[in-house]
Formats: sequence, C-alpha cells, structure tokens
Amino acid sequence: MKSLLLREIKSFFGSPIGYLVIAIFLLLNGLFLWVFEGEYNILNSGFADLSPFFTISPWILIFLIPAVTMRSFSDEMKQGTLELLLTKPISIWEIVVGKYLGAFALIIIAIIPTFIYVYVIYGLGMPEGNLDWGSTFGSYFGLLFLISGYTAVGIFSSSLSENQIVAFIVSVFLCFFLYFGFQGIASQIKDWQEFIAYFGMDNHYKSMSRGVIDTRDAIYFMSITTLFLSVTVYKLKSHKS
Repeated sequence: MKSLLLREIKSFFGSPIGYLVIAIFLLLNGLFLWVFEGEYNILNSGFADLSPFFTISPWILIFLIPAVTMRSFSDEMKQGTLELLLTKPISIWEIVVGKYLGAFALIIIAIIPTFIYVYVIYGLGMPEGNLDWGSTFGSYFGLLFLISGYTAVGIFSSSLSENQIVAFIVSVFLCFFLYFGFQGIASQIKDWQEFIAYFGMDNHYKSMSRGVIDTRDAIYFMSITTLFLSVTVYKLKSHKS
C-alpha cells in the first residue's frame, strides 16, 4: 500500500494537477478573504477571526476535491490498467486506502499554507494576539474531518464510471447533498428537523468549529469515510469478478 500511496502522490506532482489544486484553493480563498468586497472579506468585517475562511472552504472543496479524485479509478478503467492493479499481491482494501490517502495528502498540503492566515489574524487583533484559539483549531480539525469525508465520496464516485467528468459530477452532487441537503430537508420538516439535520456534514462541521471536539462529530465523519470506502471496495470486487 505504501508504494501505491507514493505512486499516487508522485502522479499528482508529476503533472500540473497537484500544483493547480493547491494554487486554485489558495487563490480563491485569498481573493474572497482579502480582495473581494463582501461578507467574507476579513479586513472589512471588523473582527480579527478566521470564520470567513472556514465558512467558504467547504464550498470551494466541494468542487476541488472531486477534481482531484475523479481520475483515481476512472483513469485506471479507461486505460485498462485496473485489472492489472487488482491482480497485484495487495488487497482491494489496500488499493482503495492507498488511492484515498494519496488524494487526502494532496488536499492537506493545500491546507497547510493557510496557517499564514492565523499569523496575520494574530497580528491584526486588538490587542495583538486576541484570537479565539479554541474556535480556530477546532475549525481546522473540523475541516480535516470534512476533507476526509469529501475524499472518500470522491474515491467512490471515481469507481462508478471510466468517464472522469461523470465521476466529477456524481462526486460534486453527493458532497453537496451530504453537506447541505439534509439541512435543506430538515428546514422543511419541522417535527424531525433536529434528527434529519444530524445526518448532514454541515451540522457536525459547524459543531466542531465552535472549538469543542465532540466524539459524536468525529465518529460521524469517520463513519461517512468508512462507509464510502467500503462501498468502493464492494464495487471493485464486483468489477474483479
């Protein structure tokens, strides 16, 4: 699995994909947070905190992560190398996890430079250093778990079709529904609102952003990740047979 993981990372950075993903993520966040006028502009908000970053990041990642994962298995199927990959002396679980970790690592690398924002906000506070550290690092943990869920959904979507565009569209739809769909349904069914909203990523992500890492939120994201990776393994087993 280690060799597969390294192969995935090398493939990302051996082509423009890895650099493009990192550049787009940082560029979009930078424009919304520091340049464009609006509710997400930190300089115009009057508050030295990173809440705008953690508000817009899930929406940017809804499109960015599917763009990273869409080729994971789709490209293997299109090139006819999936059968060869499945005959290697590693389990299907190891193949899926290797692909997953490769994409996950790339997105984490894109997140790391955003710690510069923390330093800038720290300096902008009045007095200097007036930053809600609990909320900030809780939000980063929430973003980490959210990326984990999105990536697992993207890996699953890529196993459904050899067409990368189809995999991308399916992944975007599933990520959007899991993040916002349950909240939308809950708003229409008042009697079951809290129960239905519990199944949405948005509910758990915002809960972690308050600075309190609840084990229920962590278990939710780990369950989503495990579920979609398990379904991917099942799909590949049916392909192998």
